Amino acid sequence: MSHARPPAAAASYSTVSGHPGKEDHVAKSAVEQESGTGETFTLTVDDIRTECRDTVVLELIDTGGHPLPGWEAGAHIDLHLPNGIIRQYSLCGDTNDLSRYEIAVLRDPDSRGGSEYIHAELRKGSTLRVGFPRNNFPLRDAPGYLFLAGGIGVTPLLPMIAAARRSGVPFTVRYAGSSRARMTFTDQLAAMPEAELHISDEGTRLDLAGVLTPDLGRGVLVYACGPARLLDAVSARCDELGVADQLRVERFSAALPALDRAVEREFDVELARSGRVVRVAADTSILDAVLACGVKAPNSCAEGVCGSCETAVLSGEVDHRDQILDDDEKADNTVMMICCSRARSDRLVLDL
Repeated sequence: MSHARPPAAAASYSTVSGHPGKEDHVAKSAVEQESGTGETFTLTVDDIRTECRDTVVLELIDTGGHPLPGWEAGAHIDLHLPNGIIRQYSLCGDTNDLSRYEIAVLRDPDSRGGSEYIHAELRKGSTLRVGFPRNNFPLRDAPGYLFLAGGIGVTPLLPMIAAARRSGVPFTVRYAGSSRARMTFTDQLAAMPEAELHISDEGTRLDLAGVLTPDLGRGVLVYACGPARLLDAVSARCDELGVADQLRVERFSAALPALDRAVEREFDVELARSGRVVRVAADTSILDAVLACGVKAPNSCAEGVCGSCETAVLSGEVDHRDQILDDDEKADNTVMMICCSRARSDRLVLDL
């Protein structure tokens, strides 16, 4: 798994390389370094439309007409909302169209101010601070793909489907939802011969045993995104078939248990840039401990799913608890998500 990094703070932004046939562009923009949140630039809502019940699609543009930073299938952006909340949304438009970013936002009944604000307050012409695209869910080269989506989880898979089609690699899509009225981009997917919709209230519920079969094919990659119940079932089925190494999953949230002082241990974190040593209590995250000391550390989700707080590890052994790094990356012990991961050793030295 690779992690796309935003460029250093500057008075411009440029497209990310890796888009055949496109030259790198440089465009003037108000890029700034916000305290603890990373680099952002301003975009304007050019269009906001209802895609299905409780879901809107936003198109974001630079009103100066400058091309936006490039991205690849699987990438997401941070939206820095005017109410102070930061939320991550998958880019679901065309990777070759750098005139706009497209995201879909599901209204969460338990919203803490993110999706509810977007649905209630944003209009055409609204401006937002936006983070550079980051990719914790990249599409890897493979002889074939199986794309499994549930609900709003289809959004990061749409650009992957387009990429697979352009490359000529065979793929299959299975999209599940409780009702057609709550499923996004159904017309687009229904028009694809490779795709099938599985809609519970229409009697076509997804049967994973019939989709994930022993003849999946060695090397075929399974990309899945959606509700935790679906992803847990997909993971269990892949384990059963012995193809867990062919599964790639993106979770929009993680149910992290509260830190228990009776179970966790204290440890020290040395901040390499200053030499300062911070004691991390058993019931405190590394992120909270360093923020309490006045250290600026990029962060957002606090659940180990967005990658905002990824930090280089210079020394010590990490107890990885995030949903981003794969097993090889965790074994490398070179980076960690400080919002949720902890130390196995008595001390960690971090590039902070």
